[in-house]
Amino acid sequence: MKRIGILSSHNGSGFEYIQKACEDKILDAQVVVVISNNTSAKVLQKASLYNIPNFIVNSKTYENQDLDLVITNLLKEFKCDYIFLSGYMKKIEKNLIAEFKNKIINTHPALLPKFGGQGMYGRYVHEAVIKAKEKFSGVTIHFVDENYDEGEYILQKSLELSNDETVESLENKIKNLEKEAILEALKKLFN
Repeated sequence: MKRIGILSSHNGSGFEYIQKACEDKILDAQVVVVISNNTSAKVLQKASLYNIPNFIVNSKTYENQDLDLVITNLLKEFKCDYIFLSGYMKKIEKNLIAEFKNKIINTHPALLPKFGGQGMYGRYVHEAVIKAKEKFSGVTIHFVDENYDEGEYILQKSLELSNDETVESLENKIKNLEKEAILEALKKLFN
């Protein structure tokens, strides 16, 4: 059984998909720890409901400490095989990447390499896709490296945009596609 650590800054919808898949035995895995940099992140409450240990790691909770090292040590302490970024809004530092090479997974709401990079997340991506009059968009599941959205792809799933696509309609379609993509990618990695 694979042990998954979650890093999340807000709601953690990816965490919820993974947790449900673990409970339903779709994935032979277990979420063993949730870490957030945001004191008011809803993902922390969700983790508590499942009795999953969860931690807030930021400059207020760990004053004068190397936060990258704190996170790395927590993930090692919980013997994580993989780390999943569920809307984690901090850049992953070199120490963590070195310790968990090709074990940190991110999901991006577009077909990389288009519409990636710093500041390109969530709604900003969908706005850019529509503004560029793209015919297709999708989801990219990839490993995390030192650069934003440049790690090796695990898989991509695409969908065709309708002629009257809005940011809201595209966002909803991508969220649904993302659920499938996350589970498919994890199954691929775990087998």
